[in-house]
Amino acid sequence: MADRAAKADAGSYCICIRPAIGADAPAMLPLIRSHAAYEGGGGQASVTEAALRSALDGTPPVLTAWVATEVGVLVGYASATVDFSTWAGRSFLHVDCLFVAGRCRGLGVGAKLLAAVRAHAATHDLEEIQWQTPAWNEDAIRFYRREGATFLPKTRFTIVTR
Repeated sequence: MADRAAKADAGSYCICIRPAIGADAPAMLPLIRSHAAYEGGGGQASVTEAALRSALDGTPPVLTAWVATEVGVLVGYASATVDFSTWAGRSFLHVDCLFVAGRCRGLGVGAKLLAAVRAHAATHDLEEIQWQTPAWNEDAIRFYRREGATFLPKTRFTIVTR
C-alpha cells in the first residue's frame, strides 16, 4: 500500500482511458487471459484476436470497450454490450468485463473505467448498467458498493451448444 501511495504521490501515475478499437485487440488479449485466470478460468479465454477485432470494429459494433493505458501500455479494460430487460421493458448496458492489472489495483483505474462505462450509458440513454462478479471476489464487491452499485443475488448458468 505504501508503494502505491508513493507512486501516486510522485506524480508518475498517469492513466488515460479511451474507447477501444480493433487495433487494440493484440494488447487486450493478455489482459483478457489474465482476467480469466484471476477468476478461475485458468487463463483459458478462447477469444481470438480476429474475433475481438471484429466485435469492436463491426458496423454496428457487437462490443463496446474501453482501455486504460499507462504510458501507452494497457493496464485495464472494460467491455459492455447492450441487452434488453423483459421485466423493465427497456435496454440496459451489460458490463461483461472490468479488469485492472494487479500492479494497478487500488489506484483508481477501475473507477475511471467505470466512469467511462457510466458516461457511455448516459450518452446512449441507457438508464441501467448490470454486471456480475464472483461471490469470492470481496475486493471487487467492496469497490462496486463504493461506486454506488447494489447487489442482486443470482446464480449464473451457461450451456455449451457445440
